[in-house]
Amino acid sequence: MILLVINVAGYAQVKTTQTESQVQEPTETGKMLKRKVAISRFSNETQYGKGIFYDKENDPMAKQALDILTTRLASTGKFILLERSDIDKAMFETQDAEGKRPEVPADYIIVGSITQFGRKNVGNTNLISRAKTQIVEAAVSLRLIDVSSGQIIYSEEAKGSAEMKSKTTLGIGGSADFDATLSDKAISAAISQLAENIINNCMDRPWRAYFLAIDEGIFYMSGGKTQGLNEGDLFAVKEKGKSVKNPQTGMQMELPGKVVGKIKITLTGGESVDNEFSTAEFIEGQIDETQLTKYYIEEIK
Repeated sequence: MILLVINVAGYAQVKTTQTESQVQEPTETGKMLKRKVAISRFSNETQYGKGIFYDKENDPMAKQALDILTTRLASTGKFILLERSDIDKAMFETQDAEGKRPEVPADYIIVGSITQFGRKNVGNTNLISRAKTQIVEAAVSLRLIDVSSGQIIYSEEAKGSAEMKSKTTLGIGGSADFDATLSDKAISAAISQLAENIINNCMDRPWRAYFLAIDEGIFYMSGGKTQGLNEGDLFAVKEKGKSVKNPQTGMQMELPGKVVGKIKITLTGGESVDNEFSTAEFIEGQIDETQLTKYYIEEIK
């Protein structure tokens, strides 16, 4: 009996699972231009934790998910993250009567929500042992919006789970009380599956910038060192495509632009992401200097 107790003594362990394989960081080579991404909101669409004094704007589980996603994207070093939770959330997904979208200082906007969340305990008891498993399951939905077009370019839901097991034999062994960290692990497991697709969708699309002004023949454009721009970098200049109304969706859309020139960065300036800029000169082609808003600058791939 003593040997039996020693060999089957209890344990406690934590396990985190995803519905798909774990995300691997892609290997990045060559120059990388950082995209500006605003996380518009993260909401809790479940009934978990919602009491009589529930405050939707300060939902702890939604803030938890927002922090996890922010940390996950920031760790890649590929983005400049702009948290927009203190601004009217609806402005990012609506158009006015003329089909115009509000100006947002970002390339992409992420909207997320926790769609499912639940806890359960599973136990097994026999003559000499007792086992208990705490299980937390969560489902997270993310949408990625291209600010330049207002279109949703990626939308998906993923599920994740986390569990803790404990076991005792003849009263000897580990026991596990309520574990609040399982919530973090389950939500993180779900977000990790979606984060890779968010990264790929952003990085697969060409980086864009815009002309700010022209002064004494010098062109000023948005973007600077924090986004990865350096003196001598070359970019294509494109004239915006015609804006048309899609009869199928009723939304305004912009047709593909055409290349009209090529520029070279001559100087980067500014003190922060909010006021940085670059100066450039044309090495090919030309544009109408009185109509700078008709053009945009795009990386050459």
